[in-house]
Amino acid sequence: MRSASPRSRHLVGQRGLALATTALALSSAPASAAPTEPGQLVNPLVETVACENCHLFTNAAVQAADPPYSPFRTWQGSMMANAARDPVFWAGVAVASDDIPGETELCVRCHAPRAFLSGHGDVTSIDQLELVELQGVECEACHRMMEDPGTPAGNAQYRIDDVVVGTNVPRRGPWDFTDGNEPPPHSWIQDPYTGSSRMCGTCHDVTTVAERVDDAGVGLGVPFNEQRTYGEWLRSDYAIPGPSFRSCQDCHMPAVDDMPGCTAHVNNMSHPTGGRRHDLVGANRFMVELIKAEYGSMGSNDVADLFYNTTLDRMDEFLPTAATIEVQGPDEVDLEQGIAELAVRVINNGGHKLPSGYSEGRVAWIEVVAEYAGQTVYTSGAWDQAGGTIEDDPQLRTYEAKAEDYADGTQFHLLRNNHWVIDTRIPPLGLVPDLETDPVGDRYTLQGDGTWPNFDDHTYAFDGAPRIADATPGDTTDDVLNVSVRLRYLINTPEYIEFLGGAAGEAGQHVAELFDLAGGATPVTLGEQTLAIPIVNFGAEAGTSSGGSSSSGGSSSGGVDTSAGATTTTTADGSTSAPASTSGGSSSSEGSTGSQADGGGGGGCGCDARGRGGAPGLALLFAISALGRRRRR
Repeated sequence: MRSASPRSRHLVGQRGLALATTALALSSAPASAAPTEPGQLVNPLVETVACENCHLFTNAAVQAADPPYSPFRTWQGSMMANAARDPVFWAGVAVASDDIPGETELCVRCHAPRAFLSGHGDVTSIDQLELVELQGVECEACHRMMEDPGTPAGNAQYRIDDVVVGTNVPRRGPWDFTDGNEPPPHSWIQDPYTGSSRMCGTCHDVTTVAERVDDAGVGLGVPFNEQRTYGEWLRSDYAIPGPSFRSCQDCHMPAVDDMPGCTAHVNNMSHPTGGRRHDLVGANRFMVELIKAEYGSMGSNDVADLFYNTTLDRMDEFLPTAATIEVQGPDEVDLEQGIAELAVRVINNGGHKLPSGYSEGRVAWIEVVAEYAGQTVYTSGAWDQAGGTIEDDPQLRTYEAKAEDYADGTQFHLLRNNHWVIDTRIPPLGLVPDLETDPVGDRYTLQGDGTWPNFDDHTYAFDGAPRIADATPGDTTDDVLNVSVRLRYLINTPEYIEFLGGAAGEAGQHVAELFDLAGGATPVTLGEQTLAIPIVNFGAEAGTSSGGSSSSGGSSSGGVDTSAGATTTTTADGSTSAPASTSGGSSSSEGSTGSQADGGGGGGCGCDARGRGGAPGLALLFAISALGRRRRR
């Protein structure tokens, strides 16, 4: 690995100084204690229904047109709240349990804290959970969590406050109630840790028991870095105090001015600062739809559709902020000659890799579709929803991380993984070199300042398409080739779901059935740009128009799906898109870090894609709701 530049070392030094300062500031805090273990809590987590009584409310009248900010309403439909209901999670647990029995407690510790703390951390199936343990990452798991500076972030090594003050264990949060507002009826502690990225890192860095090996199979002396979402943020520009700083919450929990604390004071009392929406959205839109079908009104009716719909709406706003697409094309195109060069830059707007997190069966890629008069002329990476496939043409550009068991090349077995085959995910802005978070492969090279680039450049070339005819031979002013370039993201590939269906027993079969009935997972769009390039020559006889598509690699696309994400021929500012270099995507109103593909590039924040098109078969899932009605212990 090449040595870091002076600026890189300076950035590392800044972060080290910040961490040292934090440690000094914590010197007067309670001494470090071991993470909370099963059976230790004298005062169990209060059930979320108690929180709902006061923290489920409609917006104040003056904010009626704004997105909902009730903590309970925005949390309940999120993947955080449904972490213990995720069927793909349980299928993965089944595989991991078969591979290394007794080593899946960490999975439950993250996805079902109540179950772990209650002594049910050894469960390997959703059937084994109590009904109340399906609440996932619930209110008090976060609002009773205490900072433990002696325990490294990651692997859900949380410490839960268990000391009663007054009549109950205090809830921790941002407010100190010195602004004239009435304190809540329960005990409370103002604790900045509750709103820190370090707290998110408790679960968003994951390390397995396997030793990581290099490309020659030689041990590196460190455990396998399965997920490093928090670590990626920590080594990026967004973790540096100053104008570029963005916390995880700045993206995933947008700030709200003058937010009331509870139902009783919605219209007559509010806190001017410190309030945040509990959106907690990422890229897993399709899974929210599946869980809604299984647990919403068309399924078991355990969770009101309102909550899932609120989360889906927030995702649709959030996803397009993940990336910016810049495209440079020719001023005009001769279809008989083709396009010699179409340059695309994908910029990661997030505070971690794009995409980040769990890597099994996940892939982002560039999709290029050029059309004229309803005919597909050129494609690369075109998505076919009916077949569940990405066009595998020679120019396909993907962003993914693939891990394996080095001994035999086995993939999709999380606890056996010990070697990164590739990691082409786009780094966040200012990411400094580190074995834990470096890209793997030759895709990226360090920049002059010693940091990894937060963008990727890729150039396309397309052969001539002489069989495309002028649809309006009498009018030479209306011939335009519309080129749509989108960053797509599929969070569960058909190959991964097929693997789970065959390797994960009943849980895997359940997942496979759900995905099959839904018509397969639907990709989302993380960024988009469209060029309108004038056509100056068709090279075909009038009236002989025939459809078809071609790429420079000679492959052709089958059905091209354009349902997910709105196609536009305008730039972000509303002006008409031109063939010259233009910037696509959306600017974020949420900051720029911590999203499942979030903020970056100066101040934008994002995480995933528009990809709104619902899965074709979700409306049918209620017909098999019995599949999801698992017995509870």
